[in-house]
Amino acid sequence: MLGEALGSCNCGAMKFKVDRAPQDVYICHCSICRRATGSGGITVTIVPKAEFTWLQGREHIRTWEKPGHDWATHFCEVCGSSLPGKNDEASMYIPASLFDSGADGLKLKERLFVESKACWEEI
Repeated sequence: MLGEALGSCNCGAMKFKVDRAPQDVYICHCSICRRATGSGGITVTIVPKAEFTWLQGREHIRTWEKPGHDWATHFCEVCGSSLPGKNDEASMYIPASLFDSGADGLKLKERLFVESKACWEEI
């Protein structure tokens, strides 16, 4: 994990950096993540909050919280890209597709909630 990783949303309004390039990705197949992305799930990496910095565009971040759950999704108000968000008190999740550079070594570590995968998804 050497060097920083840089990322942005589809339109470039929002940019961020991670002090150390992440290595592991997780794919969540739960129904909440599937509906939030409109796909078979979401692929994310987890980084310490202390190593994550917003570089620009925080004013474009919008959040939707699922009622009755401790879950929220964040997206760019300009282009709709999924954005990084709070994983827990100490870490952030980052959609892996947002990286522009510095994350070439990402490898799948684990699939989550596979029992909830879409009926058309083959794993």
